[in-house]
Amino acid sequence: MGRRNHDPPDCSRTEGMIPVSASGDLKGLRFDRAELAGAVADLGVLVPIAIALIVTNGLSATAVLVPAGLLYVAAGLIYRLPVPVQPLKAFGAIAIAQGLGANEIAAGSLLMGGVFVVLGASGLLNRVAKIFPLPIIRGVQLSVGLLFCQLAWKLTTAPPAAFTDHIQPTWWLVTGAVVVTLAGLLMHRLTVALVLVVLTIIAIGLSFHGPVLFGPSPIHFPELSIQTFATAAVVLVLPQLPLTFANSCLATADAARIYFGPAAERVQPGRLAMSLGVANLLAGSISGMPVCHGAGGLTAHYSFGARTGGAPIILGTILLVLAVAFGASLPVLLASFPLQILAGLLAIAGLLHIVLLKDLRQPAHWALAIAVGITGLLSNLAIAMVGALLIWWAAEALSKARA
Repeated sequence: MGRRNHDPPDCSRTEGMIPVSASGDLKGLRFDRAELAGAVADLGVLVPIAIALIVTNGLSATAVLVPAGLLYVAAGLIYRLPVPVQPLKAFGAIAIAQGLGANEIAAGSLLMGGVFVVLGASGLLNRVAKIFPLPIIRGVQLSVGLLFCQLAWKLTTAPPAAFTDHIQPTWWLVTGAVVVTLAGLLMHRLTVALVLVVLTIIAIGLSFHGPVLFGPSPIHFPELSIQTFATAAVVLVLPQLPLTFANSCLATADAARIYFGPAAERVQPGRLAMSLGVANLLAGSISGMPVCHGAGGLTAHYSFGARTGGAPIILGTILLVLAVAFGASLPVLLASFPLQILAGLLAIAGLLHIVLLKDLRQPAHWALAIAVGITGLLSNLAIAMVGALLIWWAAEALSKARA
């Protein structure tokens, strides 16, 4: 029924960007304007969730940014490509909605870290990844792209409470988000991203009120119990596991092969599981924000110009400097971040991520990918993947029986 996700990629596909064969220094690290532009392209998910966890759930601002910053730097050094770092989206959304405390979030991070370290170290995840055909991977990527577009819309129409004191009326946000999105899609995205960096700095400066406090915010070690771990496992970890498995490991490795061909050899599902697992063990130990990788983030970094591990190292360093030097002021500083820019970046990444479906050729593959994507967005990604796998391998068995 078609090429599976572990088959060799078509390295001639470069999504209209710089061909891998023409970029002789992908194995090295660059720290130029293109890497800087790509580095800031994936803040649309990180900033709102980070702010909500700080303001709503009482997490230390320094503890929130340190695991993300360290994982970004490690990803740049390990993979040598713009492998992204994002908050655990389902995990974070549930924790925020239910007002869970730092202890439950820390327990969930430790459980996530332990599970993915075991999966990565054992090699089990790489073996399991081989049973997932390309249309199902594309369906997961479609679900993520649609989720990004949905988040962009919600940022403009129903801004998080932490931002409401620092933003303009909603119709200005909607207009700004549309302008940013169209500019990013139609113009040179490197230029657009750098302009957005300047506009963001200006907007934060105009919105920020009060003295700047230097130094990190206090870091607290979690108080854990069997009940805390039980609550975290049921409420936070179980809903997050399929999304992290599918998007952070399988879909991210696949997207890396699409964009970088042979240069993405290091970006394997098992390695991604190991790096995000270790980062979550750290996050849990200091009551920080749980993190992961993400295929949508990779599309965002790549689309705005990032081609090497320089981009994640740049952003990771910025996050670490903010966490250590300005941690005490971060809740107000980040809440001043202009939402229209975040929404625009999210929408661009979402739309470009959906375009990954274009390499599907057969109508049946399109139907399966769309079914996974829509079901994953509206219901449950685990149900969507299991159902699609059953359909795929039943069709494969039937085809072999007829032959």
